[in-house]
Amino acid sequence: MTTTGYEAYESAGALLRALSAPIRVAIVVELGVGERCVHDLVEKLGAPQPLVSQHLRVLRGAGVVRGVRRGREIAYSLVDEHVAHIVTDAVSHARESRQ
Repeated sequence: MTTTGYEAYESAGALLRALSAPIRVAIVVELGVGERCVHDLVEKLGAPQPLVSQHLRVLRGAGVVRGVRRGREIAYSLVDEHVAHIVTDAVSHARESRQ
């Protein structure tokens, strides 16, 4: 079933709300490069592990990321590349408007 009309706008709004926190944008940017475990994101972002895990839960709940158990760790990746493009374009736009 595809989302049409106003439902598509509601879904887009939910996606943008899920991306509204700067750390979630940073997580999506990192996952756009490739699959990462929580400890990789903690190291790269310099954020505490509980905070990264909390934001991954939000992104997972919004259908932006998925996690696959690999032994004792969970490897996170983007559900699809559309979100990576949206975030990359938004970050590029923000950098351009500051110059």
